[in-house]
Amino acid sequence: MKIRVSYWACQISGWGTYTALGMVLAAKAVGWRPSVMAGYGLFFLYSIALTDLLRRDMRRREWIAGSAARRFLYITAAAAVVGSIQTFLVLTINLAFERHASMLQQPLSIVSVWISVTSADWVWALFYLVLTFRRRAQEREVRFELALKEAELRALEAQINPHFLFNSLNSIRGLIAEDPAQAQDMITRLANLLRYNLHRDMEHTVPLASEVEVVSDYLALESVRFEERLRIALAVEQDAAMVGVPPMLLQTLVENALKHGIARLPAGGDLSIAARLEADTLVLEVANSGQLAEASGGKSTVGLKNASERLRLIYGGRASLRLANRDPQHVAATVLIPRTI
Repeated sequence: MKIRVSYWACQISGWGTYTALGMVLAAKAVGWRPSVMAGYGLFFLYSIALTDLLRRDMRRREWIAGSAARRFLYITAAAAVVGSIQTFLVLTINLAFERHASMLQQPLSIVSVWISVTSADWVWALFYLVLTFRRRAQEREVRFELALKEAELRALEAQINPHFLFNSLNSIRGLIAEDPAQAQDMITRLANLLRYNLHRDMEHTVPLASEVEVVSDYLALESVRFEERLRIALAVEQDAAMVGVPPMLLQTLVENALKHGIARLPAGGDLSIAARLEADTLVLEVANSGQLAEASGGKSTVGLKNASERLRLIYGGRASLRLANRDPQHVAATVLIPRTI
């Protein structure tokens, strides 16, 4: 829409300026006669119409493709044809308004008109081709960047799956010999998680409520392993649950809290998940017992790096992930996500 408005603005201003100059020069020669103003008014209208038809033909025949010599030949021939039509219309309208063939008796005037309008058409066609070429180059660059962004995002999503699968299978392996029934239940829950993971492959965001549901399955799996050492608190506001988040984001935060926090504490600890809306921003926090120095030695895990990169690719600089000590007993991963992409 913006391009169309710019195009018509250029058409009107360009041919308007050319017509106004011609009208002033003609008025100086023969005076401000109604026939002069009417003739130039019609010239303004059919010049816009003819060059717009030329534009449509340029787009249909893909004049921008091919060599520079081919494009030069095309616009020169087209300018000559359009200029000839304009010259014919100028002569016809002049004859209709003046009731005599004054211009027909002056061949040099006819040639002068043809050269003038053909030159204007040639400049118009060249200007249009240059702008179209630049716009298409910019569009190709944007498409390339979007394709690269899509590829990066898919690669980061793919990196999460093996990481998550490895930890889940580790938990199941520990129960196979001790409690086959529970191991079977864990496999069922793992199948639910994998099914969720497969169904969301074509989406870059899902409602937070879906993430909470799948994380509940994950925590049920981990509760078997941690037993009384894992205490869970969940506080997700209803409005916050409807906000879109990257798939497996919450899973990554919870997994990080368990692996690098609670799992390292002999007595276990607390894990809390909270989500709320502040204005148009979702505030998602996963907190766990422990301290950052104990949990990760001050280094970000692969999962959190991937989560941060996915946020950057989807939301640009409008989303963030921060890991810090919340108080002397807890570490919190806080994610800020805009309500809309």
